[in-house]
Amino acid sequence: MTSFVRRLTVGSTIPHVPVHHQKFKPTIEIPAFPLLPHNIQRPLGIALRSRKYCRVEAVGPVGRSEGGDSTKKAGGGPGPGPCSYSLGDRTTEVERRERNRTVEVVVAAGVTVVLGVGNRVLYKLALVPLKHYPFFLAQLATFGYVLVYFSVLYLRYHAGIVTDEMLSMPKAPFLAVGLLEALGAATGMAAGAILSGASIPILSQTFLVWQILLSIIFLGRRYRINQLLGCFLVAVGVIISVASGSSSGHSLKEAGMFWSLLMIVSFLFQAADTVLKEVIFLDAAQRLKGGSIDLFVVNSYGSAFQALFICLLLPFLSKLWGIPFSQLPNYLKDGAACFLNIGGTLSSRCDGAPLLPLLFVIVNMGFNISLLHLLKISSAVVSSLASTFSVPISVYVFTLPLPYLGVASSLPTGFVAGAIILVTGLLIYAWTPSGSTAALPSPPTRM
Repeated sequence: MTSFVRRLTVGSTIPHVPVHHQKFKPTIEIPAFPLLPHNIQRPLGIALRSRKYCRVEAVGPVGRSEGGDSTKKAGGGPGPGPCSYSLGDRTTEVERRERNRTVEVVVAAGVTVVLGVGNRVLYKLALVPLKHYPFFLAQLATFGYVLVYFSVLYLRYHAGIVTDEMLSMPKAPFLAVGLLEALGAATGMAAGAILSGASIPILSQTFLVWQILLSIIFLGRRYRINQLLGCFLVAVGVIISVASGSSSGHSLKEAGMFWSLLMIVSFLFQAADTVLKEVIFLDAAQRLKGGSIDLFVVNSYGSAFQALFICLLLPFLSKLWGIPFSQLPNYLKDGAACFLNIGGTLSSRCDGAPLLPLLFVIVNMGFNISLLHLLKISSAVVSSLASTFSVPISVYVFTLPLPYLGVASSLPTGFVAGAIILVTGLLIYAWTPSGSTAALPSPPTRM
């Protein structure tokens, strides 16, 4: 709002005003209307087209320290003009905010990469004691997260971080998030049971492609050439660094086209889930008038609906893992005994429990939170790139002598070349040509 400041100095000649009369207010605001030339005819009435005010101040004969004539004398120079406006300060403030946002995104991406590496490594370590109960570990994570997320949400609500307006957000998008996550898990498990481990990293690169396409369709994103090229190089780098030297191409042919397409559909569900979460954040910025919905609101309701749909799909999922549905209660009971490392003879095969599975659950939860936070402050594609960057680092970590894993694995033949291509792709994606604008809009202001 533009304002004009005028100061009226009141001298000693002002007549005495009785005390019981209404006192003169030193500052009043009068709407300023532009003067029209006398030869221009206008219809009767006043149309307010801008909120412009003249501010009139009456001050005593003694100057005030914050402005006026005394300021001019004390400073030795003219004070600010009545309509002065510093564009340089405004530009500096905008640049500072953009720089802070960039630093925040880089730090969040680094944390996501570190937790992503820990998540992949600890998952393999957690399967050492639970190698006969991977389905139990998956359900422990799914239903355990609901309890943890809602407990944190309860504490944040009573701390005033989560508001009633956040909790009153429409629940249909969260229902869709839960459905997409459950479908992604179900189809991924079905295809993963048939496909070889070497072929999955190749097919997983379709996740990034789906995200770009869905963000263009549903978010109206427009990507620069260097961003598309960078994403392509990242995908190629991951394929070369992870699957080089393996018989992944041959295993894809052996598995058949159907299972490969089913895995691609699984990544479609997962990509749609991340883009939908970005839509939720953008919609919350409008509903909350510049604020943003808390991460744990999204995580809590999304995990709750995912657990609901997983329960409905349990007969199908248990069959995929080779567990008859009638034997599922006994399987879960034995899995819980192995997880707690109790049960006599059974516990002898569960060395490392419950420490390793608990470490995986904690790190996996932190990874999911950091991934959602990165999505909130940047975009689904940036969060996907950070997660993808953790894949070759995890491959390298597995070549180190880790406890419980025995003999370390060897690096794929094209690991170094693939890693160089991947890093080059990230740099190309992050590069902003001079004079161009970013393809991804700035995120909404967070509360």
